[in-house]
Amino acid sequence: MAIKIALGVTGCIGAYKAALILRSMQEMGADVEVVMTRHACEFIQPLTFQALSGHPVIIDMFASPQEQFSESGQVDIKHISLAQEIDLLLVAPATANIIAKFAHGVADDFLSTLYLSTPAQVLIAPAMNVEMWHHAATQQNVAILNDRGTEFVYPGAGYLACGMVGEGRLADPDQIAARAIEIANLAHKRRTGINTDARMDLAGERVLVTAGPTREYIDPIRFITNRSSGKMGYAIVAAALARGAQVTLVSGPVSIEAPPGVSLVKVTTTREMYEAVITHFQDSTIVIKSAAVCDYRPKEVSDQKIKKTSDELSLAIEKTEDILSALGAMKGERILVGFAAETEFLLEHAGQKLIAKNLDLIVANDVKATDAGFDADSNRVTLIGMDGTNRSLTLLSKREIADYILDAIVQIKVLVKK
Repeated sequence: MAIKIALGVTGCIGAYKAALILRSMQEMGADVEVVMTRHACEFIQPLTFQALSGHPVIIDMFASPQEQFSESGQVDIKHISLAQEIDLLLVAPATANIIAKFAHGVADDFLSTLYLSTPAQVLIAPAMNVEMWHHAATQQNVAILNDRGTEFVYPGAGYLACGMVGEGRLADPDQIAARAIEIANLAHKRRTGINTDARMDLAGERVLVTAGPTREYIDPIRFITNRSSGKMGYAIVAAALARGAQVTLVSGPVSIEAPPGVSLVKVTTTREMYEAVITHFQDSTIVIKSAAVCDYRPKEVSDQKIKKTSDELSLAIEKTEDILSALGAMKGERILVGFAAETEFLLEHAGQKLIAKNLDLIVANDVKATDAGFDADSNRVTLIGMDGTNRSLTLLSKREIADYILDAIVQIKVLVKK
């Protein structure tokens, strides 16, 4: 039984690329049914998608009288029947308009009604003018959908059809198709119990991931911490689970839910994270240390709230446990991955950390950027390997970054076996 994907196409100059996405998903084994908005038909003809998909293209909300009955004679309410059949709803390209409709529950055409009707995972690949993409309303709508679990393949930067240069162009069609197939395969497996995922390249691996910040208390209500949201680490967990790994997550305080299927260990302080990681380290074959731990903590913690009795307050602080160094010293045959969050001399500092901590791979990112890094849904990183490889990635969703990291780990595994 093939995975089934509904491909939503909206009114954007990038609509022609949806045909490439469709063909790519078919080549990877998907059965694809296309839903077009009225405005999409002004950019590309429905006949193109019908010829490629082998299915009639759905545009109108209501079928004609002769089309509304199924073979059994029952009334076929198409947006309901299709909603229950699909493993994934992919919208590519997605305009600011359809993103707003999805975010606010507006159902005034077939595609927006299908969105409200389906229990399937939703993947959105936006494409629009740079100002529209960066407008506060669009970003708020994207955040709303992110909070609901909607996934995104974020737009790239470059020359746009409107003549402007910046973010907003549709992501690479092959990249969108690959992400869609990955999500749909996992959903299909869960829905049917049938494993159709050919990318189970971490099956049998025991992956230990750390994520989020740590907190070092000054008194019962005040603490030292950082801006880490845990999103990058949690994305790595989801990606590793999708690729067949058994995953343990040691997480600092975050406001996001752990993916189903992970063994979750919650901690608060750096010392607690150190102890948890050391406990689970021996059973792990791959360790990915993405948590942003505090490097220092107060030497003394007040039992009571410190009162504001003077103009100045001095805190004596000391170094916290260096978890990554400890792991590097005893890693053995395990693959060890670290992160370098830097504000200057990114590659130089990351390279030094790679060697000093005895890592196989380090993920370097500039945390000064406003659209990437801490607390953002996207990231822009460079992967540096101990073998001298250096790969810089453009702005991508953290879930996409996670797969690039795992791809690099799989490659390290292959090289080690040789």
